[in-house]
Amino acid sequence: MSTVLGQLALLLVISFLLGSIPWGVIISRVFYHTDLREHGSGNIGTTNAIRTMGKVGGYAVFVLDFGKGIVAGLIAAVFGTQVLPGNVLAVVEFVQTFGGSPNPFLYIEQVCLVVAFLGCTMGHIFCPWLGFRGGKGIAVAVGCLFSTFGPVGALLEIAIFAVLVVATKYVSVGSIAAAAACPLFALYFFWGNPVAFVLCLLVGLTVVWAHRENIARLRAGTENRIAVARTRYNDTVRDFNAAIRKFPGSMFASGLNLKRAEFFEAPAGRAAVEKVPQVNF
Repeated sequence: MSTVLGQLALLLVISFLLGSIPWGVIISRVFYHTDLREHGSGNIGTTNAIRTMGKVGGYAVFVLDFGKGIVAGLIAAVFGTQVLPGNVLAVVEFVQTFGGSPNPFLYIEQVCLVVAFLGCTMGHIFCPWLGFRGGKGIAVAVGCLFSTFGPVGALLEIAIFAVLVVATKYVSVGSIAAAAACPLFALYFFWGNPVAFVLCLLVGLTVVWAHRENIARLRAGTENRIAVARTRYNDTVRDFNAAIRKFPGSMFASGLNLKRAEFFEAPAGRAAVEKVPQVNF
């Protein structure tokens, strides 16, 4: 059984390192000459990327983060169907130790998929290259779910997210609900596989925890109000900063001594929201 545990640990490490690639920071630095962490919520994920870099940069971050999850699922499939089944006795011993199953090879394949799901999502949320701070794991998790739960399960999770975002106007509500639903889907898709269920539960709880600041703002009634006003202001600031860097705007900016404007960073809490930022022209 130690062989199986060692191979699962290797899969976890590979998935974690894959998930830790900070595409939001890379794109913002290479193409926008700024650091995504210095703007908006400071998060490196899709939502803050769209607010800070616009739709093109934000959607690029989403596609690449989503791709991390897809690749993690493919790696897990190789481990689950090619690598681990090569040691039949170790696989059977592992399955008998952790719940038992009439089909030990299906059991171990499911475990591999969820281990990769866990590793990739954790790598994104706890990025070691950024001081173990990263994104909130939604785009990465969705990519993983296409392998973990299959297309039907992944699309149902996306539907939960989309319906709640449309109904409430809060992106965070949809994200939290989809993460909370993950263990429930695991009960259905991985019935009789306690290891896969526990790991899915861990992923769901971690993603909800990553949204703890959003939960606090939702409880304070400030989440959407801050986001809408800040987004509009920061969109204007981004356009202005881009204009004064490019010719002929840069020529006029130099002559008029125009400086790069700062993005509005909203402090946490209701009291901070009630204080209107001063803008001097």
